[in-house]
Amino acid sequence: MHRQPLLTALAHYGQCHPDEADMVTRFQRFVEANPRCFERGLAAPGHVTGSAWIVDPAGEAVLLTHHRKLDLWIQLGGHADGDPDVLAVARREGLEESGLQGLQLIEPAFSSGVDLPVPFDVDIHEIPARRAEPAHFHFDVRYAFRADSRAVITSDESHALAWVPVEEVHRYTSDVSVVRMVGKWQQLQAKVPGV
Repeated sequence: MHRQPLLTALAHYGQCHPDEADMVTRFQRFVEANPRCFERGLAAPGHVTGSAWIVDPAGEAVLLTHHRKLDLWIQLGGHADGDPDVLAVARREGLEESGLQGLQLIEPAFSSGVDLPVPFDVDIHEIPARRAEPAHFHFDVRYAFRADSRAVITSDESHALAWVPVEEVHRYTSDVSVVRMVGKWQQLQAKVPGV
């Protein structure tokens, strides 16, 4: 089943983040119930997306986009468009939206001993209705990456890109999921110095 790798990754993620059990269970049930979950055409209740938490080479700043449609400072990411490999989706979207030449996957410390990359974060958030597109949910799978440089190019998806020191992200956004990823990144740095 093309959904099994994602379901396995969600199961590992849920074991490592029991405090997020309700969201993980909701995400798993959505994937199990919807064979077309990776397709953008599945508007109700939504579809799977992939996002990239991109840090600079030193791991001290995160790349945020001022998203053109949502008018928010958030991580880079986008639609799976039918691709069940959400890690590949996250990497592709991160590269396309940043103009970066390379992204190195950073596996969370809790993924040790697991045979496939475990997401850095997962989130379910509502996307408001826009033109002919109804309101729907993004079931977002996030992976952490280290950029090969700080040289970025703003794409059509963004008003702007910014390398934001991790401790200053709160000045750009109060989005709960972005704030949660800041905390996860800081915990990872504390456990694995030099990450």
